[in-house]
Amino acid sequence: MTDEPTLGEVVRRFEDRLTDVRDDIQQLGRRMDEKVDQKVYDLRHEALAARVTTLETIREKDADKIVATRRWLIGAVVIPLVAVLMPVIILLIQGAGT
Repeated sequence: MTDEPTLGEVVRRFEDRLTDVRDDIQQLGRRMDEKVDQKVYDLRHEALAARVTTLETIREKDADKIVATRRWLIGAVVIPLVAVLMPVIILLIQGAGT
């Protein structure tokens, strides 16, 4: 007896391999369908970059508003308050010295 496969065994093995190749091609097709096209990826990336730029600009404007609010607070509240309290403090110090 020889160890060579019969013609039927060769055909069965060939059909098994052909089925495996078809399954692999179907899997590759499904995987390709799940992948994002480069153009879509680039568009999404550009949109995200534009959004980040916008958010950074808004953040900088908010920081400028905070600085302006601090300046207004010092100019409108603290300085007049010190101007009103300084004479009172000076009078109290001079009155305690006599």
